[in-house]
Amino acid sequence: MTPVELSRTVLHAVRRAVDEGELAVAVLPERVVVAPPGPGGCGDYATSVALQLARPAGQPAPALAELLRTRLLRTDGISDVVVTGPGFLNISLDGDADARLVRDILRAGLRYGHSDTLAGQTVDLHATHDARAVVLMDAVARVLRSQGARPRLTCAGPPEDAWVRILGVPSDIPSDIPSDISAGTGTGTGTGTDAPLRPVPAPADPTPLGRDAARWALLHPAPHDRPHIGDSQSEQHLAQRETNPLFRVRYAHARTRALLRNAADLGFTPEPGPLTPEGDGSLTFDGDGPLAPEGDGPLTFDDDGPLTPEGDGPVTADGDAQGLIQLLADHPRVLAATAAHRAPDRLARHLVAVADALAPLLPSVLPLGDEKPSAAHRARLALAEAAGTVLAGGLSLLGIDAPEHL
Repeated sequence: MTPVELSRTVLHAVRRAVDEGELAVAVLPERVVVAPPGPGGCGDYATSVALQLARPAGQPAPALAELLRTRLLRTDGISDVVVTGPGFLNISLDGDADARLVRDILRAGLRYGHSDTLAGQTVDLHATHDARAVVLMDAVARVLRSQGARPRLTCAGPPEDAWVRILGVPSDIPSDIPSDISAGTGTGTGTGTDAPLRPVPAPADPTPLGRDAARWALLHPAPHDRPHIGDSQSEQHLAQRETNPLFRVRYAHARTRALLRNAADLGFTPEPGPLTPEGDGSLTFDGDGPLAPEGDGPLTFDDDGPLTPEGDGPVTADGDAQGLIQLLADHPRVLAATAAHRAPDRLARHLVAVADALAPLLPSVLPLGDEKPSAAHRARLALAEAAGTVLAGGLSLLGIDAPEHL
């Protein structure tokens, strides 16, 4: 169950309580926010919906939370609900919910997170005659299409030939400005007819970076932030080292593809399921990659990529996986927010977070030495493939290639 699905489930419980006369609220919320629990919380997700509804319902928040708790416990996919503090609902999902999420991602492929939420809506996007503005508009249009919208693009002038050839922007963007587009400023965060896209221009020509690095350099910063392009700043976008976020994202994707090839050579395939062998207790990753009993020492950076800073202590497989799984589950919400706010930087930052959360899992995917592939290995391989799928799909929406070899 993804956060979006859980939000709908909680909202459905609220509506059923109103319909059945257990709750009297004149205006129901349009959506319910769920997030990882804060200090003092527990479970997989928490929501403050009972606190929001307490005053309009004329009931104490703890009593309202208990009412909703009873209803949520009857829902498939939810294993436990605990009320904490002044009325927070802390929700634990079924143990196989993670496996279902991985299956959903693998089934949807690169279209995971796409929806028809904006189906039937035509959104006018207009960019100033600037390389960054046109690239931003192109990326926004890609994400809007993923949510079902039909964007119409215009530019203050025909795109330069280099923008089309190198940056990959459409060559057929008309330069006529629709009469209903506002002449105001801003980054275009409305619906229907947007204000012109006016991000802070790049301080230098981005085309020498090539398509992928240039688009990342223009899209990763928020529109109101200045891109790091020009002189020595451009080199960071081409560097194949962990300080380069684009490299980390593409490297993580390439590692997942390599793991699938290596697993095929060993005769096993991905299969969603428990990530640790039953009865083996808590497992940790050691500095060389294999799983080791907890307490065997801190992790270090190995030749295959960053794990965790030395001295931070052991990292459990379950702990690492849960952070990654929550990010994967959040991907549909990120795409929706990126479309709503016309902000591809949100998607770019999300991809970096997924890549960084994936890195500690990768060394434990394949069996080592004489070890035979287990159900846990197949489950970790499936989770890695799902994360690689999200990375590839997200990069595609940004107009950036996700190579299988790097």
